[in-house]
Amino acid sequence: MNTVYFLIQQTMFFTIPLMLVAIGGMFSERSGVINIALEGIMIWGGFCSILFINMTQEALSGQLLLMLAILVAMASGAIFSLLHAYASIHMKADQTISGTALNLLAPALAIFMARMIQTSGVQQIPFKNTFRIEKVPVLGDIPVLGNLFFQNTYITTYIGIGILVVSAVVLYKTKFGLRLRACGEHPQAADSVGVSVYKMRYAGVTISGALSGLGGLIFVVTTSTNFNENVAGYGFLALAVLIFGQWKPYRIAGAALFFGFMKTISATYSSIPWLQGLNITGYVYKMIPYIATLIVLIFSSKQSQAPKAEGIPYDQGAR
Repeated sequence: MNTVYFLIQQTMFFTIPLMLVAIGGMFSERSGVINIALEGIMIWGGFCSILFINMTQEALSGQLLLMLAILVAMASGAIFSLLHAYASIHMKADQTISGTALNLLAPALAIFMARMIQTSGVQQIPFKNTFRIEKVPVLGDIPVLGNLFFQNTYITTYIGIGILVVSAVVLYKTKFGLRLRACGEHPQAADSVGVSVYKMRYAGVTISGALSGLGGLIFVVTTSTNFNENVAGYGFLALAVLIFGQWKPYRIAGAALFFGFMKTISATYSSIPWLQGLNITGYVYKMIPYIATLIVLIFSSKQSQAPKAEGIPYDQGAR
């Protein structure tokens, strides 16, 4: 059972950031703007928040510091995503090229700033991981469930689950969600009843940036104690999760859980006795998440139904 507990706990560490970034991409693409800049936004949000932790960890610690870092990550991700929003919505630039530009800009800018800010001149940003919760009071004593979900965990896991539920409610049960989906399906019709397509698309991309920045922080905090301006291709993996999840919150969560488990196998195979006994080279395990991505997309892409107006710049004069 200890191996099962370990696998599930590690799976949650990888699943939550992947799910949040994919949900962020969902808000952007549901509004009609393709956002392949998720990787770059994750890097930028992770950089700003981990730098904040590095600079304040002597004065603050524990969950308070993590909560403040979450706000920094979301704010920095949202602001960075506005570059993509402005280029795609107002300038009517090719959204794929705009997203690619941000993916190239983010790591280069983060490396440059890290070397300029730190006296040592190195790009790695170390931090003390004081955020793990050994056991949640009361809940951690529940048989089985306590070991699975309330021991050796992070508060970000519960925040991520909360964001999932809120996202589903906002998308399907509110006027904002209805208008957002209308702008991604038929923006001219939405405009004809007084909905500002530009504002809704800006909102979608900004939410996408905030959640992607948060995903960048969570990925780094739960898997490392050193940020090297790299999120291991998680932003691109989140795009696969978004497509496999059919742009729907709970399906995205299921897809993220599957890919999170694949990522767990690739990262922790050396700690699992029966996998070690197979005598398979570690390179094979590290390829598992990406091989799984290709296989899943091959069989699911034909059934993919993206928002109809996705990637099409809105022209208010067109009907």
